[in-house]
Amino acid sequence: MAPAHWEKIRGRKLEEQRSRIPQEWLIPASQLPSNGVSDVMAIPGSCGILSNREIKITEGYDARSLAAAIREKDYSAVEVTTAFCKRAAIANQLTSCLTEPLFTSALARARFLDTHLHRTGQPFGPLHGLPISVKDTFDIEGVDSTVGISALAFHPATANAFMINTLLTAGAVIHCKTNVPQGMLALDSVNNIFGRVLNPRHRQQWTAGGSSGGEAVLVAMRGSVLGVGTDVGGSIRIPAFVNGIVGFKPGKGKISTKGLTTGQLPAAGKVGLEVCAGPIARTTEDLGLFMEVIESGRMWEFDPEVKAEERWWTQNQDALQTPRKIHDKTLRIGILSSDGITTPLPPITTMLHTLTRTLNAHSIATIPINPFATSSTKAQSLANKFFSASGSAHLLSLLNSTSEPLIPWLSSRLKQRPPATLDQFRALLAQREELQTQLLRIWKDVDLLICPVAPHPVPPIDRWNAIGYTSMFVLLDWPAGVVQVGEVGEGDVEVEIEGEVRGEWDRVNRGLWERELREGYVGSPLAVQVVGPPGRERRCWEGMQFLEEVVGIEKVEGKEGERARL
Repeated sequence: MAPAHWEKIRGRKLEEQRSRIPQEWLIPASQLPSNGVSDVMAIPGSCGILSNREIKITEGYDARSLAAAIREKDYSAVEVTTAFCKRAAIANQLTSCLTEPLFTSALARARFLDTHLHRTGQPFGPLHGLPISVKDTFDIEGVDSTVGISALAFHPATANAFMINTLLTAGAVIHCKTNVPQGMLALDSVNNIFGRVLNPRHRQQWTAGGSSGGEAVLVAMRGSVLGVGTDVGGSIRIPAFVNGIVGFKPGKGKISTKGLTTGQLPAAGKVGLEVCAGPIARTTEDLGLFMEVIESGRMWEFDPEVKAEERWWTQNQDALQTPRKIHDKTLRIGILSSDGITTPLPPITTMLHTLTRTLNAHSIATIPINPFATSSTKAQSLANKFFSASGSAHLLSLLNSTSEPLIPWLSSRLKQRPPATLDQFRALLAQREELQTQLLRIWKDVDLLICPVAPHPVPPIDRWNAIGYTSMFVLLDWPAGVVQVGEVGEGDVEVEIEGEVRGEWDRVNRGLWERELREGYVGSPLAVQVVGPPGRERRCWEGMQFLEEVVGIEKVEGKEGERARL
């Protein structure tokens, strides 16, 4: 029998989603903001659905401290799970950040964990009772993984992704799956089933990012204490940046990606840039907690793609010895201010200059990295070739089976094309290996890199430009994370961009600096990437923590007028 039309499938999925949210968790019509209300961050705490105790649970702890409170029986797993399920339901009504509410099974899981703790006196694991959300791509037995494609609806997974099993073994409660762009192929999270994920700080103006946009929005709204996303071109780091939180992309072979639905044929991701899984959180400390759990999960015992390394996170001897030293030498941080293709807009340039001065004031050596001298200018075009290497026939056939159109952003970008031939793919691999080898020399002079997430501030919806700033580090297989460093100030938008246009990417980027757009950037988050050498995930994360510490000191001690930028 032929599949139903996509609009009928959408109607059934949305009705299914609505049926999984209790009536008493719906925002009263009198308090539901109109479409013209931009900032909805405060509504979960003010709408009356959460009790004062539930507000404290969801706003007063990070993941590590909340896990400790559950172990000490300050809260039961059931009341913590209830609080986050309610808050996730509220967040979804405001931003469309969920795909699959799993509240009933989450509460059953929480009751089991409470019984276990009462009976044994011991937590089930380090994440005992913590509600954790996951991007829609992660398979959960009995649950759909539509990834924004109607043809994949009502075909529930038959087994858990290895990531899900690892989290459950650690005692987590999986309370929902989160929204993504169609086929996870866009940098704004919108699809024809669940609609567009909205940035809760400015629903009309700022992008929510993609493809882990729903995950980042939910974490930003405190509907989840810790989230799990995936990243193949920036899909953890971009949403973390634009939603004012943190995210971390390890190198491949550290975390299992078995059991992911992608809208592609099995193993198609091997013919291209390979996806990495990683955490999204409100604090870098929680990123570290996630990585500890991954290490203890010994994923290599189940997934041959994961490297068998004992204690690669908790006993990494190549980590930072102190906040300012490594191997008994002064920490050296390289500043990669541009990819050499798109000129950063003034708020990004100002942010990097201010951050460099701050690091120098804390006795950190900063070294400018020339993108032309290091060949990093080649990274974006090579990454784009890898993105298209597996072709688009399977995804387009899925859409055609339900007469589903491409979302507007993809309609001009995704065309019917065959996969790369064996010889073409071989040539791509040779080019990547050559580039990886050339760029390794950077690490002779620096211990960490800092660079922009993009050459622009948080852009308007569907206007993200220049993915090369993030896809570069997937291509090179270097760990990278995003740290917030401030906000765009009113003075930042008065500065004009200088220099000649470098090419089409640069021309489009400069279009984001037109006078009528600038005021919309004021108050938007500013963030940087911290990048580590290949295989040095722990060092990269500790660099993120150090940068947070330095920026935090500057915010407290700096002059009031300078706080907008740092």
